[in-house]
Amino acid sequence: MSYAGIATFGRADIVAPDGNWTADVGVLGVPFDIALGFRPGARFAPRAIREASLRFTPGTTGFFDARTARRRLAGATFADAGDVVLPTMEPELARDRITEAARAVRARSRLPLFLGGDHSVSFPLLRAFDDVSELHVVQLDAHLDFTDTRNDTRFSNSSPFRRAVEVLPNLVHITTVGLRGLRVDEEALTAATARGHTVIGSWELDPLAGVIDRLPRDRQVYLSIDVDVFDPQVCPATSSPEVDGPGYATVMKLIAATVARNRLVGMDLVELAPNLDPSGNSSLLAARLLMETLCEALDEVVDG
Repeated sequence: MSYAGIATFGRADIVAPDGNWTADVGVLGVPFDIALGFRPGARFAPRAIREASLRFTPGTTGFFDARTARRRLAGATFADAGDVVLPTMEPELARDRITEAARAVRARSRLPLFLGGDHSVSFPLLRAFDDVSELHVVQLDAHLDFTDTRNDTRFSNSSPFRRAVEVLPNLVHITTVGLRGLRVDEEALTAATARGHTVIGSWELDPLAGVIDRLPRDRQVYLSIDVDVFDPQVCPATSSPEVDGPGYATVMKLIAATVARNRLVGMDLVELAPNLDPSGNSSLLAARLLMETLCEALDEVVDG
């Protein structure tokens, strides 16, 4: 029953981040949202996603895909390492703990999955990938998140990728898909494009084939999914919604293409504020999106 038992991601076994375990998928929650500029609530997302994921539990037999008449994620192993223990009012210490826990989960799993949290957590998470040669980030997001400072703050959810490229020489490229809205930071956009990053606006998503051609190929990719990439009619539970965004099918096609063309080394989902959608549908969307992404990323490994 999806409403019974302890809520771990996909009913995974509960483990300690630095414990004696290995898994295809290692899950880590990062319940941190004090770096927001608008509506709070993303600290509640890891728990909400875990609860919603009980609706999409692969078990040992996986999921039957009616489109392909095959089972997906059959035999894949999952471990849930719980949440990073975060000091509420010590953001620098929080970032260090996030990086430490992410390193531990990454060392024990084929594909680490991080449940945010606001988007500022992507910076300390990416620091755990400092040994990946020529790391590429694919960021699905309505916002660039490459701002230098916001209200004299350098570590807000507007700045994770600006901070990351400053300290990670191995982070060679960022592809941002879904940019839109009236609040685009001109300086951030200029800085990102000057560095050679690929920035794709939501107005460019139709036709989708041209956008897919601009995604990285044959690279080691970290995927960062900000749920505000979706149109708020599809996913209202986010701090800074932007109208005129894509739907689920379009976002999933972008993810599937990214995974098919590259090696996925890690991923996060951020900015879900479940308190802003009392229906629970946004959390269900996030859980399904993650599980379907894992299908795309792990099918070849599991089948092999």
